[in-house]
Amino acid sequence: MRKVLFTVILALVLFQPLRLSAGPLVSPLIGNSRIPIEVLLQIVKAEDSRNPAPVMALLTNANAAVRCRAALAAGRIGDERAVFPVAALLNDSSVEVKTMAAFALGEIESLAAADAVLKALQNPQTPDAVRSRLVEAAGKIAGANGNPVRAAGVSENPKVIDLGDAILDTLEAEAAKREKQNKLTVLLGLTAALRARPEGGDTVVALFLTNLDGRIRSDAANTLARLRAKNANLALRAMLMSDDDPIARANAARALGAAEDKEALNMLIDAATEDEDSRVRVSAIRTLATLRDPYAVERLLAHGEKLLAQVRTGSGSDRVPRNAQRNTNFSEKNELLEVATTLGRLIPKTNDARTMRFLNALRETDRYRSPETEIALARVAPASYVDSIRAIVEREGYVFVTPRGKEPSTKWQVNSAAAQGLGAIAALDLANDPSVKPKAVAALNKILTPAYVWPDILRALALFKKDNFSRDLRTVLLSHPDPIVRAAAAEPIGDQPKTKENYDALKTAFTKSLLTDRRENDAQLAILDAIFKLDKKESVGTLLVALNTSDYLVRRKAFELLSDKDLQREFPNIAASLENARKGRRDQVLPFSPISGTKLGQLLNTDTDYKRAAARKNGSAKAVLATQKGTFTIDLLPEDAPLTVDNFIKLARSNYFNGLEVHRVVPNFVMQDGDPRGDGNGGPGWSIRCEVNMVPYDRGAVGMALSGKDTGGSQWFVTHSPQPHLDGGYTVFGKVNETDMKVVDKIVRGDKIISVRIVEGVLPQRTQRSPRKAK
Repeated sequence: MRKVLFTVILALVLFQPLRLSAGPLVSPLIGNSRIPIEVLLQIVKAEDSRNPAPVMALLTNANAAVRCRAALAAGRIGDERAVFPVAALLNDSSVEVKTMAAFALGEIESLAAADAVLKALQNPQTPDAVRSRLVEAAGKIAGANGNPVRAAGVSENPKVIDLGDAILDTLEAEAAKREKQNKLTVLLGLTAALRARPEGGDTVVALFLTNLDGRIRSDAANTLARLRAKNANLALRAMLMSDDDPIARANAARALGAAEDKEALNMLIDAATEDEDSRVRVSAIRTLATLRDPYAVERLLAHGEKLLAQVRTGSGSDRVPRNAQRNTNFSEKNELLEVATTLGRLIPKTNDARTMRFLNALRETDRYRSPETEIALARVAPASYVDSIRAIVEREGYVFVTPRGKEPSTKWQVNSAAAQGLGAIAALDLANDPSVKPKAVAALNKILTPAYVWPDILRALALFKKDNFSRDLRTVLLSHPDPIVRAAAAEPIGDQPKTKENYDALKTAFTKSLLTDRRENDAQLAILDAIFKLDKKESVGTLLVALNTSDYLVRRKAFELLSDKDLQREFPNIAASLENARKGRRDQVLPFSPISGTKLGQLLNTDTDYKRAAARKNGSAKAVLATQKGTFTIDLLPEDAPLTVDNFIKLARSNYFNGLEVHRVVPNFVMQDGDPRGDGNGGPGWSIRCEVNMVPYDRGAVGMALSGKDTGGSQWFVTHSPQPHLDGGYTVFGKVNETDMKVVDKIVRGDKIISVRIVEGVLPQRTQRSPRKAK
């Protein structure tokens, strides 16, 4: 029925734009100031140890502020035993408590909460503030428990279907309210549709493309892009051409690419080369890559040549001629790398002379450090790329292996980029020149590299399905001193033949890792995944050993894999082993033990740490970051993420961040830093828990980077634009204002954080919690 009515409804909305009520987006939640300090400390400690018992005991406290904060803690810990006590709070007398209970149920992501969420959503008396978080919870629960890809003959869980229908019913009800729509409910409903992917969701989401609120239009387009919907191309084209909101235009470009709308090609070329906002240009450039029409090459290449000429002559945004400053981190780099990537997709194996000149000029300007350019050139001219790459690495990169931890510069990035370029050749059909791929493999084997590049080498070799690759992987797994390299070797072993040699190598490597790896658990986690994938039955012994390690994250991985139903049917005693481990609190984070020889996965905070962290108020602390592109300030949010803020402040005051290179920039998405290795794998030698909260990932949100729940340490990121799909998954612990975001926008991969200065004692302008905007 939704699809039948869509054309009529969309026609109506196109000519009668919707207005939103001017009311607040959210009701302010109860602040920590109304919670006795000893109770707040009890809650923070329970969160830190992932112990649900103290928190559940507080869900019936007479103080509404305590109930509210306890509900948040229950959601953060994520234990299913808290579902029904938290669901009971949906009937609480306090709207704030009900709201937090709904949010917490979404964080636990258990289907056991589905009935309570559906009942509250269907109740017409449910307040808007609560309803908005209920629809958010419906999306999280459905997304965590539904079939990622619906296929013929695969039945969806009925409760997941009901949750999806409830999300669409909520959105349709808001659409019908027209000028009385609740903005927060609409925004969270759009993201819920993205997560749940209900049938007919694209039809309902498209209704909001013509909303007068730019953020709603933007989020609707974002959802359609992630749903890969093809039903709203007309409205999306109109948005791309004329919307006054740049993020809406950018997301419209993305959605048109996901829809593979070839009729929008000329509009997308215009946006990619002429839009005044770089975020729109970048999104349109990426979309051209998905359409794969060579017609776009002429203007796209001209745009890239113009940008590069500005950089080389000093007329670009940095205003420094290339011959006056040997700086590879020009602000135009982000957009130029997107151009390079798209050119590589549009004209592979053509040996186009003009494109090759542009790509070679870009890589020379960038000193051969960017894998995007190397991959593009390898795709456009694979034979010449392979012939030239070794000489370039010998001239520009490392040609020897240095001891781990002593790489004196970032020249290893040249080797890394070259390895990724050579790896891209594996996917090309080169039947007309069968000598290229063997030459690429030979080049990979001859590029001597520092430890940081081994993961790229191994991934590239895996793509070529090299003979005796299992043997090579086992050699690296058993002998390399760097745990990140061993982790990279373990991952593909899980896809190799099921042999005793492969299994024994994984088992031996796990034992070695437990004895030698003090600052990283990457190898242990990768080995457990690989050994389970290689042979479930043979993995049981190693997984039971992992249950007794000192690292909570390793134990959690063992719990997860040993909970496999097929495995438990084969070995009935596993269930008893897991229960005994729970009785011994092995499913929680245990106090730090010096004899363990590591700080990983243990409770490191003392009572003094908890008190200091809990005492901070929003507005009382900020971090001032000096970078090579200017200075920007992070307003820290200690009430929303007390331990995350405290960890960041401690690292900053120890000068941990000073001099680190920004290792990751994805234009119109994030800028990421905090890795002392510089390859995305580094950390401080410990991990901190997630403190997920209701602060949304709007433009300028500062979050903790993760490789899984509770794996944060020192890496953090700033969002260039709203990223609602990150809400509720990554801790927001700070905000950058719009003025300072202009500095963040200029930062490119390779720029350095010169210093981070913490300023505390700033009095908050108001005592209530920081205002929260809709997702």
